[in-house]
Amino acid sequence: MENRELLFGNHAIALGAYEAGVTVGTGYPGTPSSEILEFLTKYPGVYTEWSVNEKVAFEVGYGAAISGARVLITMKHVGLNVAADPLFTSSYTGIKGGLVIVNADDPNMHSSQNEQDNRHYAYAAKVPMLEPSDCQEAKDFTAYGFTLSETYDTPVILRTVTRLSHSLGVVIPNENPLRNRKIEGFTRDVSKYVMIPGHARKRHIIVEERMRKLEEDVNTSPLNRMEINDTDIGFISAGIAYTYVKEAFPTASVLKLGIVHPLPEKLIADFFKQVKEVYIVEELDPFLELQIKAMGFKTEGKKYYPLTGELSPDLVQRAFIDKSGITQKEAKTGLKTEISLPPRPPSLCPGCPHRQVFKILNKHNITVTGDIGCYTLGVLPPFSSMHTCVEMGGSIGHIQGIEIAEGENYKSNAVAVIGDSTFIHSGVAGLLNAAYNKRHSLIIVLDNSTTAMTGMQPNPLSGQRINGEEALQVDYRLLAQACGLEDDNIRIVDAYKPGALEDTILSLLKTKKLSLLVVQGLCIILKKRKTRTEKKNG
Repeated sequence: MENRELLFGNHAIALGAYEAGVTVGTGYPGTPSSEILEFLTKYPGVYTEWSVNEKVAFEVGYGAAISGARVLITMKHVGLNVAADPLFTSSYTGIKGGLVIVNADDPNMHSSQNEQDNRHYAYAAKVPMLEPSDCQEAKDFTAYGFTLSETYDTPVILRTVTRLSHSLGVVIPNENPLRNRKIEGFTRDVSKYVMIPGHARKRHIIVEERMRKLEEDVNTSPLNRMEINDTDIGFISAGIAYTYVKEAFPTASVLKLGIVHPLPEKLIADFFKQVKEVYIVEELDPFLELQIKAMGFKTEGKKYYPLTGELSPDLVQRAFIDKSGITQKEAKTGLKTEISLPPRPPSLCPGCPHRQVFKILNKHNITVTGDIGCYTLGVLPPFSSMHTCVEMGGSIGHIQGIEIAEGENYKSNAVAVIGDSTFIHSGVAGLLNAAYNKRHSLIIVLDNSTTAMTGMQPNPLSGQRINGEEALQVDYRLLAQACGLEDDNIRIVDAYKPGALEDTILSLLKTKKLSLLVVQGLCIILKKRKTRTEKKNG
């Protein structure tokens, strides 16, 4: 009997990468992708790191890939925005060892500031995208991605979503993982890897030739398959939405797409020949629908269900019954997945070191430009102390823009609030910009010694690496001084001393100079974990 394991989707992706011979894994933590790299770091012979942001993670991974290593890069959907610059040009240069980028989308925004559909990145960057529908496919598609990457000399994106990343499923491991691959090292090839315009124009032609070949080959790929049953009704779907279709309409025919870019036009045409009425089911944007309609096929999808949020088997069934002409007889009877639960709005944890900061800011009616992290919950009652929040590191730029726009009317009654890991991710550049352009705002870093929102991952300000070993710990004072801040306007205060904290905030605002206040207090959850570990070991 085959060995079987019950794994989360994220663990299955890590296992697939290990079985495929990955020796390098880089990334930045972001729900729902965070656990992939944490699982991968437990396998022998694999170097892993939390990079300071997704762009750097991509650059490190790319450097390893063009040296012949197989590389996995992980990030959530908004992280790919940060890494988009190297993504687009790496499509031109190609790779040497296989390069797979895991992109974890978050329909319904369980832990995100938007629910963008990153299938568009594959289309725009002209790279293949794979989309597994269960945990076994999460493992298998990851491994296949490296073969695809090396065969066509291209980065490959593996798209997952929250429901797959955090679901459990039965997975059959590969008994003969591909390990001990020879890594040849970097070979100089200026025309391939140096993208000056003269070289890039030639590489663009190669990209288009690659896409034409891929468009032909995906028609016979085992990742795309037709399941012909009742030929009156059929669906085209991919990823987790495919599982909803199968549960809602078990007797219908389905064209399951494992490769969502490029699309297999011949296979799609064959499906339309065999099935009378074809509908498209996909979460978020009509990515498949628009392309399939552009091919000239008559079909509908988003006409029957929403553009926003997650799908479910029940929603898919209700969307198509009666409205589309599908009757109850084609649907699975008795299907009901919606359960009424009492609301549980999120809030800052009791004992959280951030609470005092927001209490003080609210008390003094101070305008707060906010950032991405668990502290974003400071926007909610009883604190109600955050007035902007857009993207990682944005708070420091936003406060500068307010200062510029208000000009002489700016009374310094505003602060930027940012977490420690977000500050290192992309806030330092904002601080440097503020100093260079002679701004006068107060920037508050909430340092709880971890990347709390995504599961307590370390960062360069916590002094640890992904594997727990000690590492460089960035010195706030030296960093701020290097950016040009005056020493008197750099303060570090204990989060649990509210009197000193309030006095420091008010005094720094009065200076009307660019100031950095670091409020330090260990995350209450991390503190409890450390206490339990110490008791266990001591």
